[in-house]
Amino acid sequence: MKQPFLDAMNFRHACKTFDSSKKISAEDFNYILQCARLSPSSFGFEPWRFLVVQDPALREKLKEHTWGAQGTLPTASHFVIALVRTAKTMRYDSAYIEDIMASVHHIPEEFRIKRKAFYKTFQEVDFDLLHSDKNMLDWASKQCYIALANMMTGAAFIKIDSCPIEGFKEQALNQLLASDFNIDTSEFKAAYMVAFGYRTDPQPEKTRQALDDIVQWF
Repeated sequence: MKQPFLDAMNFRHACKTFDSSKKISAEDFNYILQCARLSPSSFGFEPWRFLVVQDPALREKLKEHTWGAQGTLPTASHFVIALVRTAKTMRYDSAYIEDIMASVHHIPEEFRIKRKAFYKTFQEVDFDLLHSDKNMLDWASKQCYIALANMMTGAAFIKIDSCPIEGFKEQALNQLLASDFNIDTSEFKAAYMVAFGYRTDPQPEKTRQALDDIVQWF
């Protein structure tokens, strides 16, 4: 059972252009989204939201601000913008944290109070996240990247290609999210983009450092 997973890891590469005539089925793309939904996050607070952008007009607008997606936006079967929650909703005392503990985790109120106190200490002392909104955003973004890895590997497992994208103008993109996607950018910012589809060209040989060069045993 191990080899099929490693085969998927070897299959995956950053596909810069896709075969625009091939579309991912609804069933297969739902599976990819489930790979994101089921991803782990710190305290299980899921600091993400995923925008699936299929509208050609919106993709064209995105091209103005995403130098890293010039080849994928016109050709990808599916294009996703991952949003990360800001400090406004990720603070220990936010309404979002209270709601997810009550409505998603189904934690009784007395235990929510204790958990919130523990989360406060984690944010305030252990990781110094309350020092600045940027600290909190960076911490939450790290978790969003777990979902990215799971989506891409899950896609590769069923022979669907992907390309992670950080090549965008952050401020301009967030302005576009507010104006054209109706996103409240006080609560969400763009974390990354990822395109999915089917390759047109052969995959280049995968190059990685040797395992002994990156792992130390103690």
